[in-house]
Amino acid sequence: MSQTPVPADLMRGGTSKGLVLLRESLPAERTARDAVLLAAMGSPDTREIDGVGGAHPLTSKVAVVSASARDDADVDYLFLQVWPDRPEVSDSQNCGNMLAAVGPFAIEHGLVEALDGVTPVRIWMENTDTLATAYVQTPGRTVRYDGDARIDGVPGSHAPIPLEFADTAGSSCGALLPTGNVVDVIAGLRATCIDNGMPVVCLAAADLGLTGSETPAEIEAMPEVKARIEAVRLAAGPLMNLGDVESQTVPKMSLLSAPADGGHVSTRTLIPHRVHEAIGVLGAVSVATACLLPGSVAAEVAEVPEADGPLDVVVEHPTGFFTVTLDVDTSGPLPDVRRAALLRTARLLMRGEVLVPASVWSGS
Repeated sequence: MSQTPVPADLMRGGTSKGLVLLRESLPAERTARDAVLLAAMGSPDTREIDGVGGAHPLTSKVAVVSASARDDADVDYLFLQVWPDRPEVSDSQNCGNMLAAVGPFAIEHGLVEALDGVTPVRIWMENTDTLATAYVQTPGRTVRYDGDARIDGVPGSHAPIPLEFADTAGSSCGALLPTGNVVDVIAGLRATCIDNGMPVVCLAAADLGLTGSETPAEIEAMPEVKARIEAVRLAAGPLMNLGDVESQTVPKMSLLSAPADGGHVSTRTLIPHRVHEAIGVLGAVSVATACLLPGSVAAEVAEVPEADGPLDVVVEHPTGFFTVTLDVDTSGPLPDVRRAALLRTARLLMRGEVLVPASVWSGS
């Protein structure tokens, strides 16, 4: 055969889309694995015309799933970003959107036995060594995808998949505030560097001469603004214990402003070189957490009510809202994130085999 079939599901998870595969379906060696995924997605090619990739970082993603050997997890999940414009597969970050697809996939493929009603799936996120639990609707012990839950950035309604995160603070950088400060001055701009599941640098949009209401296309057409943001990102990398981040996908850069549509804070997020049409799941968790830290760049522009206990922080983004439920104790010298939760949806789009040239991998 001139092509090798690789078992895979094409799934939407949250506002992302990509292939979800069993680990056993891919080569064990990383270089060979990456070659298979690049060929499957059609990368490098900005159109990804010769593969199943969607020609955008948000639709060129891969989730690799396997049964977990851990006592506290049912499955292991490795997220891989396949870049459309270069031959690179990155595991330097997590993806909370594709995470929403992992629970249904695990049940559909027999890695987790479905309950009659709702099935919790405990997921070990290998990229950050943290645990999440997805609650998947399974009436009659069958995964349900239709429902009344709506999330901005996805048309229609679907079955809700609540996600709860444990111990995400500092999962990539070693601390919730990796620089040790609530505010730093980096490359001439005030910044709050935070990691509650995703390393994020929070900047005030006004400090860049922006209103915060600009569209992603408008910001992408501002080379001088993007150059200033990238200068901050490159300088923040070592300060956040991430090292040289020039070729990495973290930290994300989030430009913050006062809410405009009834939320608590408005965002424009770079991921890191394209401007997100919405905001990533764990990026939203980090931004929402920053809003609750007195003196942070986020807290200075956000309009978050005081609350005793868990609080729903509504993060505005270019295509709608993202609600993050947080319980953060700020009474001590360092903030303590006790709980983070949010709602996503997912849908199985196609099941079968993705074909790659046999010259890339023979399947043996």
